Amino acid sequence: MSGLLKFITCGSVDDGKSTLIGHMLYDAKLIYADQENTLILDSKVGRRAGAIDYSLLLDGLMAEREQGITIDVAYRYFNTEKRSFIVADTPGHEEYTRNMAVGASFAELAVILVDASRGLSVQTRRHVRICALMGIRYFVFAVNKMDLVGYAEKAFREIAYDIEKLMLDFPSDGLIIMPVSATEGDNITSHSPQMPWYQGKPLLTYLEDINVTVKKGNIFVMPVQRVSRPDADFRGFQGQIAQGNLCVGEKLTILPSGESAIVQLMLEAGRTVQEGVAGQAVTVVLDREVDVSRGCVLTKGEKTPVCRLFRADLLWMDDTELVEGRSYFLKLGTKTTVATILNMHYRTDVNTGEKIPPKYGRKNDILNCDISLSEKIVLDSFENCPELGRFILINRVTNMTAACGVVRHPLRRSDNLAWQNLDITREFRAKQLNQKPLTIWFTGLSGAGKSTIANALEKLLTSWGKHTILLDGDNVRMGLNRDLGFSERDRVENIRRIAETARLMNDAGLIVLVAAISPFSSDRRNAREIIGDAFFEIFVDTSLEECKRRDTKGLYEKAREGSLVNFTGIDSPYEIPEKPELTVYTEKESLEVIVDKIVGEIDF
Repeated sequence: MSGLLKFITCGSVDDGKSTLIGHMLYDAKLIYADQENTLILDSKVGRRAGAIDYSLLLDGLMAEREQGITIDVAYRYFNTEKRSFIVADTPGHEEYTRNMAVGASFAELAVILVDASRGLSVQTRRHVRICALMGIRYFVFAVNKMDLVGYAEKAFREIAYDIEKLMLDFPSDGLIIMPVSATEGDNITSHSPQMPWYQGKPLLTYLEDINVTVKKGNIFVMPVQRVSRPDADFRGFQGQIAQGNLCVGEKLTILPSGESAIVQLMLEAGRTVQEGVAGQAVTVVLDREVDVSRGCVLTKGEKTPVCRLFRADLLWMDDTELVEGRSYFLKLGTKTTVATILNMHYRTDVNTGEKIPPKYGRKNDILNCDISLSEKIVLDSFENCPELGRFILINRVTNMTAACGVVRHPLRRSDNLAWQNLDITREFRAKQLNQKPLTIWFTGLSGAGKSTIANALEKLLTSWGKHTILLDGDNVRMGLNRDLGFSERDRVENIRRIAETARLMNDAGLIVLVAAISPFSSDRRNAREIIGDAFFEIFVDTSLEECKRRDTKGLYEKAREGSLVNFTGIDSPYEIPEKPELTVYTEKESLEVIVDKIVGEIDF
């Protein structure tokens, strides 16, 4: 079989992934003489008492060699007489699951190692599910360390039965289970005399011969990566063709706008071509000016979904828990936008496959959820078009990848809604009331003085003839948000509802004063995005000790005793605003000074 095969080695920690690939490269004489000499020298001070430690060919980091485990993904490129290979040797430790997922995202086939002396572990099962999530449909299970069980066929058959049972839950176009010993080289590049009962191919031979067919759609799809405008006379749209083919003279649809145009010219690597196919990077020039930017998609069909709500499966990678209502950056194809987790339907138990209703998502959980976007984008189910069906979520605070996922299907209910433009606008109402609509958002610990300051400010504004409304956190919870508790998920939803209410009141022309603890920076940022330019954040900076002293209700004492849970400042954190529009200090400044300070900063 010719052609390039991209595969991944995965499995639980210390199952022998690096050793297997290292031994394969060594036996097949696919390493250079200096690499072999270095390997022999390094092995003399290694873990195997002078015997060759084949894992050293893959474990390049010092920490990996010291701990004897793989941490980062090691990519190796090698060739045999039959085909070329790229292998991603991935870590097995649970802590580095995100690294394994990165390796799986590029692979066409997975070589999954199972320790013959231990059988299928929870982490191995997790890796299988991640491989399936990433669209891998070809699996090789290498039951390793057969030398530790005396090369017993019975031990192998028992594990093979468990593997076959596990794989009933996953679609597969190719499944093989083989007994190997990575350290001894059994069934790696040649048949093992120790296991005459195994009649299948050795691992390398199987990888050379297997025909991996990656299913691609027929409809032309190209996400636009860049708009090329070297001069006033040239405007081309650059990107890699995800699927299908394109010829000069064909009609294209530009999504999400839905405009159409004819392909006038196509370039590849600076030369003119008449046709482009999947995998090629091309520049497309159209016969007329259309609205195209990075994140748009060129296609021949009109069936590719454009929506802002979809169902997804995702692998949660962040150290912080996933909570409904949290917003993240979503990157899908060449498009980046803001996404909010709406409903978490279930978490998959990686050991049993059971679907469990989750309260939140923890690191390495595999979750099914609905995701809402801040705008309509072009996407498709992963099965129809992988390039438009896979995405990552990015933590907006740390800028770290929080999750990777795949689109299962768009949710059409959002398409039935459309924003209604009203004749009586916010600007008209504001002019009628002779004031500028605004939301003044007071945040701080319980007892900091938010309500006191907001009340005093509202009195002053009312005396000036301004039209105001004060949304106090406690008052809102007694009505609009009486169905919400104090779990993290409910607190996120509490702030979202207050922000949406404030925005509607701003539309009515009112000045809105919000006094709510709003302890999490992500929730305040979400409130700012909902309300827009009318948002003015004031941090009421009061020490925890002073807040406790002012606490006439005894809330801090109840929280300290454990009778009041998730109380901000005691067993739930308060995240200090980084860049509020204004900070006031109730321990240093009088109420009158603070109010004067506010009115001096805001143009009412």
